[in-house]
Amino acid sequence: MKPIQAPEKIRCPWCLNDIDYMKYHDKEWGKPLRNSQKLFEFLILDGAQAGLSWLTILKRRQGYREAFDGFEPEKIARYGKKDIERLMNDSRIIRNRRKIESAIGNARSYCELMEGPVSFSKWLWNWVDGEPIVNRWKTLKEIPASTELSARVSGELKRLGFSFVGPTIIYAFMQAAGLVNDHLVSCFRFRELAS
Repeated sequence: MKPIQAPEKIRCPWCLNDIDYMKYHDKEWGKPLRNSQKLFEFLILDGAQAGLSWLTILKRRQGYREAFDGFEPEKIARYGKKDIERLMNDSRIIRNRRKIESAIGNARSYCELMEGPVSFSKWLWNWVDGEPIVNRWKTLKEIPASTELSARVSGELKRLGFSFVGPTIIYAFMQAAGLVNDHLVSCFRFRELAS
């Protein structure tokens, strides 16, 4: 008797050209993330993506983790000129001085925020009342690059001293960290995450 093969999973089309992209889509993108340090990592990587494709950053993510001390904000917040020069010479990451300096400044802002009454995770999730916003997009063309909410979060992050956190970057961050479920309704992950 011939074995029955399961049909191929239907995925969001943006990830179909690369196996690493598909793995990221299947396991991480849009999954609600509530760990403050991991959220900080996503925020820094989304800022590094500005002007580039996410795949470019995804392929360098391990290099970023190694170069930036595992994304430990307290360590990064203490970086000085020597660290900036070290990072500018590190081929594992995008060697853009403004983005490197932004990561350091964002670590300092993160540490200041964490000294307050709520964690970074709680602060972020409060914007969506603790639950992901579930959209029901049928095509990629329907998905916005930014929203009124991402503009508000962006403005507040800027007020707190963060940089490379414009509304488009923040919306991509919200999608990646699962504050928003923007998997297409036809995608198998939409149903998994919406339930």
